[in-house]
Amino acid sequence: MPDILVLYYSRGGSVARLARQIARGIGEVDGMQARLRTVPPVAPVTEVASPPEPDDGAPYVDKQDLRECAGLLLGSPTRFGNMAAPMKHFIDGLGSEWASGTLVGKPAAVFTSTATMHGGQESTLLTMMVPLLHHGCVIAGIPYTEPALTSTRSGGTPYGASHVAGQQDQPEPTDEEALLARALGKRIAQLALRLQA
Repeated sequence: MPDILVLYYSRGGSVARLARQIARGIGEVDGMQARLRTVPPVAPVTEVASPPEPDDGAPYVDKQDLRECAGLLLGSPTRFGNMAAPMKHFIDGLGSEWASGTLVGKPAAVFTSTATMHGGQESTLLTMMVPLLHHGCVIAGIPYTEPALTSTRSGGTPYGASHVAGQQDQPEPTDEEALLARALGKRIAQLALRLQA
């Protein structure tokens, strides 16, 4: 059964929870399943490297996951309108995958979380798409045929799934944010099936 790779970095848990909602949406498509993976944190040179596997949550991504996936969803919290350093560090190390075309023709989408409503969600989602375009991915967002996209009062954009954690850092997505995340996962899984046919 083909896997859709849901690759994310999460520090406070919000992006990880969105990733699980996306995985639920992928699971709604017959013949598709989600493969949840995360990237290790980055640290100054003076700190000890992370263990080979995280203590909890999804396993760390391996480049084999990219080769084996039928589609990709990339998630990161927002850092000044851009993806977090651990995700950028991982992507920056994919030169050989770019050269060999590992991701060419695979459907891809992005997701994020911010502390505030205007904390850079859309710029983060758009800038996360740029390396995916360089890798030859087929980029998809959330169409306005999803009713929750026009009724949400927090996260959710046509550029990808999103969550507003708020000042209290609430990691759990709202009902509408979760619905839009599942819709995005389902959309990428359906596109992957069509592209494989």
